[in-house]
Amino acid sequence: MNQLHARDYEPGRRGTLDGVRILDLSRLFAGNVLTQILGDFGAEVIKVEPPEGDTLRAWKTEGIETHWKVYSRNKKSLCLSMRDPRAIDIIRKLVPSAQIFIESFRPGILEKMGLSPEALLALNPSLIIIRISGWGQDGPYAQRPGFGTVIEGISGFAAINGFADREPVLPPMYLADGVAGIYGASAAMIALREVEINGGRGQVIDLPLLDPLFAILSPQAANYRLTGKVRQRTGSRSSNSAPRNAYRCGDGHYVSLSGSIQKMAERLFRAIGRPDLIDDPRFRTNADRLRHADELDAIIGEFIGARTQAENIAFFEQAEVTIGPIYDTPQIMTDPHVIARDLIADYPDPEMGQIPMHHVVPRLSQTPGSIRTPAPALGQHNRALLDEIGIDGAGYAALVEAGVVCETPNRIASAQEPQVTENPQCRTG
Repeated sequence: MNQLHARDYEPGRRGTLDGVRILDLSRLFAGNVLTQILGDFGAEVIKVEPPEGDTLRAWKTEGIETHWKVYSRNKKSLCLSMRDPRAIDIIRKLVPSAQIFIESFRPGILEKMGLSPEALLALNPSLIIIRISGWGQDGPYAQRPGFGTVIEGISGFAAINGFADREPVLPPMYLADGVAGIYGASAAMIALREVEINGGRGQVIDLPLLDPLFAILSPQAANYRLTGKVRQRTGSRSSNSAPRNAYRCGDGHYVSLSGSIQKMAERLFRAIGRPDLIDDPRFRTNADRLRHADELDAIIGEFIGARTQAENIAFFEQAEVTIGPIYDTPQIMTDPHVIARDLIADYPDPEMGQIPMHHVVPRLSQTPGSIRTPAPALGQHNRALLDEIGIDGAGYAALVEAGVVCETPNRIASAQEPQVTENPQCRTG
């Protein structure tokens, strides 16, 4: 069985975003994806967490914060009780040293905290402020709760996902948040270029979960206006080309196959011993095949169903037909291409020994990203960050005593070997 490569952290590696400081006050997934991307390429990401920690810490498996470990690598943790004016004052003192500020409060909350965009830009005119929300900073729905599940429904995604004779299907992962995080990283770099290259001022990036997800769902509105027809759920089929589906193999596994161009469809027909289908009126053109997709899938499905997944992959690859296995997680982790490319690799972890994580995406030839530090313990970097703004040991102790600054009990100083406890809390004396 193939084994994942073990990779070391690279604590001394300089990334292309070295010197970019990010204050990340966001919670949950979108902001953490955004800053994980930028952190992988060298940005200094300071996660400003509440006493109970970022909500992502609560998503545990067997008591281990796997979500936090994967999406908060290369970050620092500053734990503050943001209800206290002294914590707000700490943020204000850190703002001048930052290039990017991220938050995901309900619209209006940042203003009530005394950290409105106007106030932040007064402290740092070149600051880029990213405001993550469900619906955006304005509009009729701005004050509604905006979890990704709701967005995945209203965006139109769920309506086209699944099978025609069943209910709409929500994604089994954090799709809206993930897409927003990727868009947010791109937006941050666009705004940063304006500041650094064109001498521009800072600005506010309004980043709702809704807009990016809708943007990737193809031209639904244009198609509806042209045809007056609402796109229906088609399972694993495509509404644009055929054949395209997930087919069950004889061993119970599945393959995905696509004949989305005419030559590929013809190649497929020859491979399964049915060259007669090329001139069959039901399957002669892509439009014909779409109209007769049930009949076409039955023919292809019968051929595939008589062979195992491995046999189908080998057969159709030999015939140069576009096919791939539909993997579960154990298959992904043992696939030779995945291992050779380090799509997943093992990294040192104090609790798991080795933790498998995705490597840096995307891959840059001259300025590649790196995984330099594991995800931090709660409040692990409090002391160093507050020392920067003139808070000495006595001042720090007083803030901890007052519950303004919080940290994990028995926290260690090393960024290389964090200790993560089950119940992080404020020290009160």
